[in-house]
Amino acid sequence: MRRSNRSETSESLLDDEAGSAALEFIVAGVLLLVPLVYLVLVLGAVQEQTLGAEAAARHTARVIGQAPDARAAAERGDTVLAGVIREYGMDESAVDVAISCRPTAAECPGAGATVIVTVRAEVTLPLMPPIFGLDELAAIPVEAQAAQKVSRLWGSE
Repeated sequence: MRRSNRSETSESLLDDEAGSAALEFIVAGVLLLVPLVYLVLVLGAVQEQTLGAEAAARHTARVIGQAPDARAAAERGDTVLAGVIREYGMDESAVDVAISCRPTAAECPGAGATVIVTVRAEVTLPLMPPIFGLDELAAIPVEAQAAQKVSRLWGSE
């Protein structure tokens, strides 16, 4: 019985393909792995800054609400805020802090008021070059708020 040319051709094609599956696997793996690793880096940076903004707002509001007077509240608030910014590796120039009170009074914080601390920050994406302002365009804004009730006897010693 005679063999057909078709089977000989397919066998020679199979012999020519030896080793290309490993190359295809490596190329496809790198093409999928690089964006995945970058995504993990971005999510880690955003999570770190989010936790930092939340901790800064919460701890600053708590310290202001528990301070005995306005001078101590300002000093302690600044100290805690600087410590949290340093601990979470946040860019101090990119952090914006706003303090307000409810109900609105002439003096904030005041006795019986609720202190609301809002912390805003921007997360710059990792490995983003500062060419043409790309690092500023690709920044992700993060915001956190915290509230703390001030004692009705606040400021009276």
